[in-house]
Amino acid sequence: MRRFWAAAAAVALCTAGAGVTTRAQAGTARGGPAPIAWSACTDSTLKSHGAECGFLSVPMDYAKPDGTKIQLAMSRIKAKVPAAKRQGVLLVNPGGPGGSGRGMATLGQHVPKQAGAAYDWIGFDPRGVGASKPKLTCDSGYAGYNRPPYVPASPTIEKAWHARTTKYAAACAEAGGPLLDHMSSEDTVRDIDRIRAALGEEKISFYGFSYGSYLGQVYATRNPERVHRMVLDGVVDAGRVWYRSNLDQDVAFDKAIKVYFGWIAKYDAVYHLGKTAAAVEKTYYQQLKALTEKSAGQIGPAELTDVFLQSGYYIFGWEETARAFAALVHQKDVAPLKRIYDENHPKEEGSDNGYAVYLAVQCTDAPWPASWKKWSRDNWRVHRKAPFETWGNAWYNAPCRHWAADAGRPVDVDGAKAPPILLISETLDAATPYSGALEARRRFPKAALLEGVGGTTHAGSLFGNACVDNTIADYLATGALPERVKGKRSDKQCEPTAQPTPLKAAAKNAVSERLRLQENILNR
Repeated sequence: MRRFWAAAAAVALCTAGAGVTTRAQAGTARGGPAPIAWSACTDSTLKSHGAECGFLSVPMDYAKPDGTKIQLAMSRIKAKVPAAKRQGVLLVNPGGPGGSGRGMATLGQHVPKQAGAAYDWIGFDPRGVGASKPKLTCDSGYAGYNRPPYVPASPTIEKAWHARTTKYAAACAEAGGPLLDHMSSEDTVRDIDRIRAALGEEKISFYGFSYGSYLGQVYATRNPERVHRMVLDGVVDAGRVWYRSNLDQDVAFDKAIKVYFGWIAKYDAVYHLGKTAAAVEKTYYQQLKALTEKSAGQIGPAELTDVFLQSGYYIFGWEETARAFAALVHQKDVAPLKRIYDENHPKEEGSDNGYAVYLAVQCTDAPWPASWKKWSRDNWRVHRKAPFETWGNAWYNAPCRHWAADAGRPVDVDGAKAPPILLISETLDAATPYSGALEARRRFPKAALLEGVGGTTHAGSLFGNACVDNTIADYLATGALPERVKGKRSDKQCEPTAQPTPLKAAAKNAVSERLRLQENILNR
């Protein structure tokens, strides 16, 4: 997958220096986690929001609680309501796995109706990520240029990718050492509960995007009595982690990118790349073939696929990618594509942190096929019907074949005892296909599913869609959910995140509208 209340507790935390014993301090006396030592954040964004930062020490290996400790980087923006109206803490995970979440404490300001103001918003970098210590990084140049094409059309290409992925796994074995044995989702779920205890809370609320939805499902399975509210946006199918879910993604991305091709065709007057989705798609694969035969500077077929992949995830960069592709097609100018690629693939030291942690989690959460024959057979089968991303995704995950840490067994997610939670998905979400949201709805009988009908955006809540965001606000404020309906379907439907209108097209439409108004005035 190529991204959590008691008024008395708040008073106790604020007056701890006056000799009051908080639940967190009591937990320390019983051998639990020590309270977090908060201080002003140095990160400019967090600092501008008045956030506090700190570190929480947790066991690297929970089977050895007195053994080696690691540090989780934390942030907090306190509730802005009187203590009597406070609803506790709300932890946020941005997904990945490998996404840095310390900056997510600012998310509460985006909840409509001031519903976020009743919570302390807690951001944290999961173990191995970002400012947490140690930070896992293996080879910062791995996503650089001059990579083989993704599709292994020859034994030479396949051999090259086997060599690259094997080497990266070996680099992670050397860099990660014993940490690699303790990077599973269950380890992070235990960390989340340690955070809860250190904050002195009986319950938490949780907002999980993408992979974060899997953490939420596992936490609610293990600790249903400790969940207050839970919002899961871009919902992972917990029954298919992770080999099968990646094959599911390949099919879903192929559908999503065709929607994008259709959007480009809609604005052919702007981009001149084809008047139908099929014509744009043909142009894309023609360019991919040409780059396979000869790269255009540093842009080869792998880089082109990676640039377009972002448009399979989100609508937010559609215009920029279309302009860059048009520059390649019409002017043979690769600079705009290179700029997009570089923005999404930084090369500085430690820049592979997100990818390294992604592998450390997914390679050990569940077993992967040992036989390359199975990988090859499955991916060629899917590639024949969904060629856009299949082999890129396969090589992205291939280091799992050589991972130094043993894989465990996935958690049997069961939400029967969990309180009501809110699930969110757009119908054509490619990274976490909609079927996963339906499966989570089945496993959590008190959950309600909100569907962005026909949309392709992945985990895009709190981005200004009033129908979606107001539903979240009502739930966080009161616990109110859309009424659950019968059958295997969503419980509430919203318009999806709106597709953009290119600037040239928007200007043209504005001129047409002014001319129409002038004509109406003249005809009066």
